[in-house]
Amino acid sequence: MTDLVLGLSAYYHDSAAALVADGAPVAAAQEERFSRRRHDSDFPARAIAYCLEEAGATLDDVSAVAYYEDPALKYRRVLSTFTAAAPRAYSSFARTMPEWQEWKRDATGEVRRRLEALGLGRVPEIRARQHHESHAASAFFPSPYESAAVLCIDGVGEWATTTLWHGQGNRLDSLAEIRFPHSLGLLYSAFTYFCGFKVDSGEYKLMGLAPYGVPRYEQVIRERLIDIKPDGSFRLDMRYFEYLRGEVMTGRGFEKLFGGPRRDAEGPLTEREFDLAASVQKVTEDVVIKLASTAREHTNESRLCLAGGVALNCVANGKIIQEGIFDEVWIQPAAGDAGGALGAALAVAHESGAERTHLGGGRDGMSGSLLGPGYDDEEIAAYLEREGIPHRRLTPQKLAESVAGVLADEKIVGWFQGRMEFGPRALGARSILGDPRSPKMQSAMNLKIKFRESFRPFAPSVLDTDVKDYFELKQESPYMLVVAPVAQALRIPDADAQLNGASGLDLLKVPRSTIPAVTHVDCSARVQTVSAHNNEPYHRLLTAFKAATGCAVLVNTSFNVRGEPIVSSPADAYTCFMRTNIDYLAMGSFLLSKADQPQWQEAGDWREDIPLD
Repeated sequence: MTDLVLGLSAYYHDSAAALVADGAPVAAAQEERFSRRRHDSDFPARAIAYCLEEAGATLDDVSAVAYYEDPALKYRRVLSTFTAAAPRAYSSFARTMPEWQEWKRDATGEVRRRLEALGLGRVPEIRARQHHESHAASAFFPSPYESAAVLCIDGVGEWATTTLWHGQGNRLDSLAEIRFPHSLGLLYSAFTYFCGFKVDSGEYKLMGLAPYGVPRYEQVIRERLIDIKPDGSFRLDMRYFEYLRGEVMTGRGFEKLFGGPRRDAEGPLTEREFDLAASVQKVTEDVVIKLASTAREHTNESRLCLAGGVALNCVANGKIIQEGIFDEVWIQPAAGDAGGALGAALAVAHESGAERTHLGGGRDGMSGSLLGPGYDDEEIAAYLEREGIPHRRLTPQKLAESVAGVLADEKIVGWFQGRMEFGPRALGARSILGDPRSPKMQSAMNLKIKFRESFRPFAPSVLDTDVKDYFELKQESPYMLVVAPVAQALRIPDADAQLNGASGLDLLKVPRSTIPAVTHVDCSARVQTVSAHNNEPYHRLLTAFKAATGCAVLVNTSFNVRGEPIVSSPADAYTCFMRTNIDYLAMGSFLLSKADQPQWQEAGDWREDIPLD
């Protein structure tokens, strides 16, 4: 009899549900994809319903519900923090503590009440796991390794902010931890906030901004903000941070160190923001590399697994690989809090004796992270016909060849195929695609499709068999979580000479390689390797594009506009297609041309309904 465990994360950000069958992930999704509210923190009712429906199950079939953190322990940390920060933290205390007193400290009880209200069957035992245990389980149990070092780095869970584990078979043993308020994730978030971006959302923007600057504040950060030990352990000087008081991340101390107040959101980016981003990124990489070295020393393992929000820093991940500290590195594709739902379920399942049946053959247990809802051709056809949407139906090979042809003509394509990705990255199931050889593609996609800042980089998808022709990457990167240098053979030798002393965003004006749309200003790229066993339709398209152009790379960005979650349903995809300057939409076996579509009409400006990220 199949043992089903349902995992949940909720009530902070990126709520999600995941279902594990005999220790193997079978369904997982973030609530935001259904509610259409980015980083939705509400109870993941629709994600739960999807997971159960995907498995043909009800709660009657589920042996346990796993919650991704210990709410009672977290409550004690929150209360202790407010007490230590009194009286300055009173306003934040008065605003947030009633919610903790009323239900948050018993979040598992609230989960039970919400599950019962769904009417999906009898609610089984609810087991709370600790936050970092959930991260560690999500990193190790689906990995392709029988044993490995496991490193989890984030903002904070209950108390832990950085933890080291040793995974062996069905066991995870905790070896060391760093505790709140000393947090590498919160240090990075403080700079995210100070540079005018949203915390728990804009950290990837800060990472993307770093190559435009120079790390001239690195020494100040090391001397005043963070004391880093040789083993990677660290302490923050809390005089410069405000997050203990709950209102903001930084205050006057930061302003004095870094030459004035924080940047206003949507204000102009200056050399200061570029250099702050470069500086904190450099410090973060140093800490991560030192922690990875300590993980190798303490476990004597040659393989490393990563999770936690800082594991989404793909530049730091790339540095670990380039340093050769481990032979192989595997990163959980849903490394943030959404992945905690999966990790909690895996922790419970393997504690109950589930086997890691995917081991062998070098493949992981994530099914390419394509664990979300999918739509077959009949469902897509019913939607298109019901809405009177013009379309053509093609064979899989003909679709790939047709899409490759329009991409080669510098058209932009929405690509909606198979099951949706779990995690923050579009991996060729809910993607917007373009030709990486076009020097105009990055600007066109940012400004006319995504409606976002021009500096934001795009990622390349590359056939796994061709990756070494394009990037200096020592291993596969199926989840777009590793940054690697572009191959020297593709770089334009005199690019720097054309800059004439340019800096900041002016660096965008000079192509750095023969695939400029995916080459960052430092000649790096956030690489996704694509194999047939992970995503056959996308692999077929890349193969067709290579046959048509000789190039085995495509620009791949998430199928959404700025501030909106990635599309989930055919209706979501068509709406995004019509609201933007996407030229073609490929959904299942169907190809839609913008030129054939009726005029799109909406009441009011839809962008006003989508909060900026």
